[in-house]
Amino acid sequence: MAYEMALAALADQTRRRVLEQLRHGPRPVGDIAARLPVSRPAVSQHLKVLKEAGLVREERRGTQHIYEIDPKGLGPLRAWLDQLWDVALENFRAEVGAPPKKGTGK
Repeated sequence: MAYEMALAALADQTRRRVLEQLRHGPRPVGDIAARLPVSRPAVSQHLKVLKEAGLVREERRGTQHIYEIDPKGLGPLRAWLDQLWDVALENFRAEVGAPPKKGTGK
């Protein structure tokens, strides 16, 4: 399942921080690395994992590698999370609409 790769990629705090930077728009690797306490090669490796998970896409502009969030890759992850949310809401509705439990006064 596509969302599993995304979840595995986002399990790492540095990759989450990289993705958070990209929410403000496309950025070159050097710009991302300058804001993190890891080396530029390490950031490139993290970006590679995010790209393989479908969470970011890369564009080459001359010698620069520009990365941005890939909305298509976020879709399966969001759908999976929405599915969980739907179940939680149904459970809440069932609880709110349920008659009081005996002996609890609720």
